[in-house]
Amino acid sequence: MSDTVLSVRNISKSFGNIHAVRDVSFDVRKGEVLGLIGPNGSGKSTLFNCVLGQLTPNQGEVMVNGRPVSGMRSNDLNKLGVGRTFQQLSVFPQMTVLDNIILAGQEHHGTMLTRLFGKPDAGLTPEADQMIEFFKLEHLRDEMAGSLSYGQQKLLDAAMAFMAGPSLVLLDEPAGGVNLTMLGHLKERLKTYNESHNTTFVVIEHNMEFVMSLCSRIIVLAEGAIIAEGSPDEIRSNQQVIDAYLGG
Repeated sequence: MSDTVLSVRNISKSFGNIHAVRDVSFDVRKGEVLGLIGPNGSGKSTLFNCVLGQLTPNQGEVMVNGRPVSGMRSNDLNKLGVGRTFQQLSVFPQMTVLDNIILAGQEHHGTMLTRLFGKPDAGLTPEADQMIEFFKLEHLRDEMAGSLSYGQQKLLDAAMAFMAGPSLVLLDEPAGGVNLTMLGHLKERLKTYNESHNTTFVVIEHNMEFVMSLCSRIIVLAEGAIIAEGSPDEIRSNQQVIDAYLGG
């Protein structure tokens, strides 16, 4: 049996005469932490959104665990074990930390009937408390999410993404706007989760130190195409990558 969790084949996406993604292909193996980097406008977010069904590619195919998912809606992908965090936080500011995490898990538990007539928390409070403890948010459990610092909200956003026990998580700039102390904490939690659950990550990130220390393999995009792929050390020393970031 193949250990490929995500397979991207010949994905291209254009907006009029602008070719945002050009014939991109790669595989991601079970338990791997893959980084996807590139300068602004390189096509990273467009590619992510094609993978997640928020954009329909002009050509190509996306498969999760061998199943074609191109064009599938995000909530259907979630049911197949695909989670994501957003560049723009998706927490609900007027709800507590606990209720945010319960809400994130409810879609994946039971039927519409059980959600209507079952317990208000769908029986998820113990599981949510475990996630809160894992991300070390116990002291904020009953605080409104909107009162948390930006870094704490990033941790909450990650906890929400992992609540359903996904096999694949796509993280969109998890380090963006997070201070160094909280960033170290977030990286340590992500590494621990990956190691303990063998969950596969794909990470879009501009913070090079963060992505180089978190990811085992890195793909570099420029002008919508892959220009380099390899280990962090190989990417650091790749002249084409240096030129793409520094403009030659």
